[in-house]
This record gives sequence, structure tokens and C-alpha cells, in this order.
Amino acid sequence: MTYQDFLAAKLARVHETGVTVTNHHPMLHDWQAEIVTWAAHVGRAAIWADTGLGKTVMQVEWLRHMIGPRGYGLIVAPLAVCHQTVREAGKVDVVAKYVRDASQMAGPGVYVTNYEMVQHFDPSEFRAVVLDEASILKQSDGKTRTMLIRHFEPVPYRLACTATPAPNDPEELTNQAEFLGHMSRVHMLAAYFIHDDVGWRLKGHARRPMMKWMATWALAIRKPSDMGYPDTGYDLPGLNVIPHLIEVPIEAEGQLFPTDLGGVGGRAAVRRETLDARCETAAKLVTDDPDEPWLIWCGLNAEAQRLNDLIPNSVNVDGSWSPEEKAQALLDFADGKITRLITKPSIASMGMNWQHCARMAFVGLSDSYEQYYQAIRRCYRYGQHRVVDAHVVLSELEGQIAVNIARKEREAAHITAHLVKAMRANREDPDHG
Repeated sequence: MTYQDFLAAKLARVHETGVTVTNHHPMLHDWQAEIVTWAAHVGRAAIWADTGLGKTVMQVEWLRHMIGPRGYGLIVAPLAVCHQTVREAGKVDVVAKYVRDASQMAGPGVYVTNYEMVQHFDPSEFRAVVLDEASILKQSDGKTRTMLIRHFEPVPYRLACTATPAPNDPEELTNQAEFLGHMSRVHMLAAYFIHDDVGWRLKGHARRPMMKWMATWALAIRKPSDMGYPDTGYDLPGLNVIPHLIEVPIEAEGQLFPTDLGGVGGRAAVRRETLDARCETAAKLVTDDPDEPWLIWCGLNAEAQRLNDLIPNSVNVDGSWSPEEKAQALLDFADGKITRLITKPSIASMGMNWQHCARMAFVGLSDSYEQYYQAIRRCYRYGQHRVVDAHVVLSELEGQIAVNIARKEREAAHITAHLVKAMRANREDPDHG
């Protein structure tokens, strides 16, 4: 087989192996019902829906149809999201149960577990499985990622749910394609990507054929109008990103004036040097606005501890807590039992619904646009009715990090718009392109 023959074969439409759905729970919007119908028909599909569009409700409804009255279905999610998933399932009259191993299952139905517990379940027992926050496949180490993909190979119906990925991100796309059984990572890289001194990147001529193929098993949506529906009720009220650049005198070895992060021994050194000033600035923002719930993001344990000392009635959810303690605290913040939450994006930036909160502060930033985006979207998501103020507290020397994040944000928005447009065109006209 020539390379061209291989590529043509892989571009063939995915063989749909699912079920036909004719009725949905009345709670679903028409566009959500259309997505579920499509995903059920495909059988092994990906729903790439932006935050707040109801991925949890859609995946529960999909699972209900795929398993029928006598089947077993499993939703795998980050632990902090599992109990929230159980709550959301009730909105479509599905009784979902959180379980840590197979011994806790009692008859057919919908079960929810966290990623750490996956190997405690026999995949052959399940008719359908959902990976919620499926981008965890990208963030996991190679051994864990491979285990998740191989473990669920026997399950007939599979669904991957996450926010809209960038189509030039090989880790995101190849992992989901392989989990769903549509193409291996090795074959997808060979077909669509090229490797050079900066790593894997999408071939210039491959974007259109790759999107045409992905549209047979994945659906991307940022808002209802991406599928031709009105955006009524899905107009976000606005986001204010407010920078606070703190001038802090730093002695930079070999420089009369510090001009870059490398010149002062790296970013971690800068963050340590400016820790008190940044934490004091952030704490004042919180204490000057005492009637609002606040979400404070940090990157260093020392930042979190200092903020906890400075902010009255704050709770610092850190890495030393047990997974169950973390999950309970994040739910308590959602329920208003905690009003000032301090944590790291690595702990709480995925999956939580905190539309009740419209004030947050970043006490420092990393270079990860994805972490920043996910952290913002815990509060700035559909269902938020107030303008969200996101304060970014950095030293002046770290301003270049904010510039880098802003650049990545513009690039991601452009690429995502292209992805949504191409996939909509392919859904409406399979011969498009």
C-alpha cells in the first residue's frame, strides 16, 4: 500500500456502530439533543464542547441510551468532578452512583469513578464508557495514558468529552483518536504531522483532510450558533483581566538592572523574591471586597501558605490533602460553605462549575495557556450572570509571561474558530473539501 493509499483509507468515514435515538429528556436543549443523537449514532465519538455547554448532562444522556435498561455504564472523571457528575445526572432523571471498585456496583445502571480507580473495574462488564475531561490523556504519563486506552478497548461504545482542543496539538488529538479506536497514535502522526527541531507539528497540507476525517467521529462547539441555533441564554456577560505589575527591587547578578527572568536565576527565583509583595497585593484585593466569593490561584506552596495567613476565613486546598478532602472542599466552595478558596490550577482547574463566583486572582502565572484558560473558565462559563474580574498579580519582570499567555490565547482562538467552522461544514456536507 502506498502512503497515498493509506491516507485515503484513513480518510474514509468512520463506520458508525452505535444506536438510533429518537427521544431525549426534555431538559436538554435542541442542540444538545442533536449532539447526543449524533454521538449515539457514531457509537465511539468525541464531544469537544466549551465550558458551560452541558457536557456532563450530554454524556449522561448518551450513556443512558447506549446501555439501555439492563446494561452497565461507567463515567470516569477527576475525583473532584465525580460527585458533581452524580448531582448533574439527576437533572436528566438518571440515578448515578459514585463507586471506587466493582464490588460497590449493584446491578445495571450508571456508575461514576475517578481515574485513579480505573483498574479496579473489569471493562468487559460495561456496555459504554465516558472519559470526562479527556484531556487528562495528554497530561498523564505515558504508562497511565496507555493503560487507559488499552483498558477500555473491549468496551463497545466509548465517548471522550473535553473542551475544544487545538487541532495542531498532537498529544490531545492522537490520544483521543486512539482511545476511541479510530487510529493509532503512530499512524495519525505519520498521516498528519511532521517532526522537526521544535517537535511535532501539523503538516501544512494536512489540516483540511485531518479535519474532514475527525468530523466523522468528533464534534466541536463553542456556542449554540456553531450548530445553527440561537445563542439565547449563552451570551457571557464579560471578562475583565486586570493586570497588577508589582515593582520589586531585585539584584540581578551581572546586570545593572534586571531585564529578564534568566538574569535573576530563573522564574522560580523571581517568584520567591517577589512572593510577599504579590501575596499582599492579592490579599488586599480580597479583603477590600469582603462580600464576594473569591478564588485565588497560586503556583507555589509558599504563596498559598502566605495568602492563607493574610486572608481571613480562607481555605488553602493544597497537595498534601487526601483526594477525598480536596473533592469535598471544592464542592463546599460551589455550595457557598467556603467563600475564599486558595488552590493551584493543577488541583482544581478542570471540570468544576463555579458560576456563583465572579472574582478571582492569579498570584503568578505559568507559561501554560491551557491551565490559565481552564482556571478562568471555572467561573467565566455559561451560566455566569455577572462580569468576572480576573486579577493577575505579577512582578514587572514577569510581564513577559503575561504577554506570552496573551499570544497563545489569540492563536488558540483563531485555530479553534477554524476547527469549529471546518467540522460544521463537514457535518453538513460530508463531501465538502
